[in-house]
Amino acid sequence: MAKKIATSFKGKLGLQQRVLPSYRAPFFQTLASKCDDGLSLFAGEPRQIEAINTAKQIDSVSITKADNQHLFSKQFYLCRQKNIISWLEETDPDALIVEANARYLSTPDAIDWMHARSRKVLGWGLGTPPISGFLSGVRTKRRIDLLSNLDGLISYSERGAEEYIELGIPAGKVFVAHNAAAHRPSSPPPQKANKKTSPLNLLFVGRLQMRKKLDSLFEACAKLEEQPNIVITGDGPDRRHFELAAARSYPNVVFVGAKFGEELKPYYDETDLFILPGTGGLAVQEAMANGLPVIVAQGDGTQDDLVRPGNGWLIPPDDPDALLSTLKDALSDLSRLRKMGAESFRITLEEINIDTMSDKFIHALNTVTKAAK
Repeated sequence: MAKKIATSFKGKLGLQQRVLPSYRAPFFQTLASKCDDGLSLFAGEPRQIEAINTAKQIDSVSITKADNQHLFSKQFYLCRQKNIISWLEETDPDALIVEANARYLSTPDAIDWMHARSRKVLGWGLGTPPISGFLSGVRTKRRIDLLSNLDGLISYSERGAEEYIELGIPAGKVFVAHNAAAHRPSSPPPQKANKKTSPLNLLFVGRLQMRKKLDSLFEACAKLEEQPNIVITGDGPDRRHFELAAARSYPNVVFVGAKFGEELKPYYDETDLFILPGTGGLAVQEAMANGLPVIVAQGDGTQDDLVRPGNGWLIPPDDPDALLSTLKDALSDLSRLRKMGAESFRITLEEINIDTMSDKFIHALNTVTKAAK
């Protein structure tokens, strides 16, 4: 008889975040439903320049506001969450999940607090991207010290898991919970015609930052023989820059501002191809759950698991020629786009969604905590 896998964590879970982005709320609510004694979440405010839309409350989740102290910037950025120990003392969790990021100065204290009480701490992170430049040796040592002190690691992606293992973390302590922003689809996506009757529609969803490379998208579309419509959904510190860039090189662009949850559905329904020309962007999984083919720049490894030849294209993040040639290829065959959209939907239905992600978290928690008994 096959061994039955536990579907819940029999205890109270504490979960530390630097900030609480609104797109994470559905995941944390789902995770909370699988913790028998509840989920207590600890998170603070972002820096103003980050333009992160944060969730203030989540059903069934107890949220404590962290006192975030932001220090320095760019590659030297650090954050101290002054009240993390008082949060732990008040909530008294049976297990703790922290962001596996050595930039957060209070996390080692939280780990020590839990270990002093013989309780387990898991890290959650994207992997170990290279560290270079000034003080790289010191920063690398801090990373290794933090990761080695954790009882387990949950990676966003297969690539991230491999990076943790290559750094020396035992494979048995590393788990993969594919990063997701949308639930398993409960209904099929809208049926779209295979015959083109007007310019095709491209959609971008995300924070408007320079690293999103929207300038390159506008310039590439301007070189296409048949030019698509582009809808930019999102807001951020560089919105004005991109609006001016579009006006100069490709005016066939509409900026609709930030949209979330059900507000996005009409845009997904009217879209033929979803595109993320720069790094980052968890919205690709949500677009796939709405039956869209995707063009995505390679980034932290999350994209590698989501985007496959059957449902989209992975491109280098800084290669305008690759972006242009991929757009030409993608837009040349509408019926193929529809088939790829169907495969995107299948992937999110069967493999990568919030529901399977939360199950993997519960599996990691139960594996690590039971190993101690």
